[in-house]
Amino acid sequence: MNAVELHLPQDFTKSFVVFREKGAFFPAPWHYHEHYELVLVKKSTGRRMVGDHIGYFDEGDLVFMGSMLPHVWVNDPEYFEGEADQEADALVIHFTKDFLGEGTMKMPEMEKLKKVLKLSQRGMAIKGKARAEIDRLMTEMPEMPGLLRMSNLFAVFQELAHAEEVEILASPAFVQNYESLASDRFKSIMEYIMQNFDQKITLEQVSGVANMSVTAFSNYFKDQFRMTFVEYLNSVRIGQVCVLMSETDKNISEIAYNCGFNNLANFNRQFKKHKGMTPRQYRKKLEAGL
Repeated sequence: MNAVELHLPQDFTKSFVVFREKGAFFPAPWHYHEHYELVLVKKSTGRRMVGDHIGYFDEGDLVFMGSMLPHVWVNDPEYFEGEADQEADALVIHFTKDFLGEGTMKMPEMEKLKKVLKLSQRGMAIKGKARAEIDRLMTEMPEMPGLLRMSNLFAVFQELAHAEEVEILASPAFVQNYESLASDRFKSIMEYIMQNFDQKITLEQVSGVANMSVTAFSNYFKDQFRMTFVEYLNSVRIGQVCVLMSETDKNISEIAYNCGFNNLANFNRQFKKHKGMTPRQYRKKLEAGL
């Protein structure tokens, strides 16, 4: 499934857009657009994909994303099946890099904001005190008149620029390759991995998606990522294992199988290679709050 480039509607009476996304579920597909985007989930749970990062969201989840970064929020099954006890609900802000005009971003007061905008190219999950304050500011904005709404946006920028608890989402390799190559072939490969990492993926399958021979694909992938396809796939799977270990009480073996590892010995070996400790040691650190 290819990422869709969305051309977002522009309200020419406003320099930026803030709106509420509310309904049975969040409808947008795996997509990207030129706008910077801030997403605050008020109600709902599910899985979000930002670049090559997969994580789970629930109420209060706050993510800031840069221009052209592919992403999607997928609600849990009960929302699609009409069995959730509440509607999905999120607040969203969209703005373009030049919405304040070229001269504004050259002002010295904007230096910290420019650094945040650069980091947002990988996606940023905002947590802690900054998340709580941005939640308050965004919740007020839809009903505000123009100048007050703009004032709250600058207050949001202030919180983003000084946030101490931030998780950077997509890998540098993903962003660098996605931006520099911007090719249908590369996008197809990455989207296939992100949609199927929890299943068995063979070199024959993914090279077919790229419309390349296995040898050509292997060389192409290693040239772009400085690692083999299997090494990259394992890194994506281990990343998802860590998310599930931190957010669920499922046993480690079940998590490993759910993330595409069908051999526990290989899983344990790969986990220690990537994290420098065993899965059990990692979970004990999580439980100890380390």
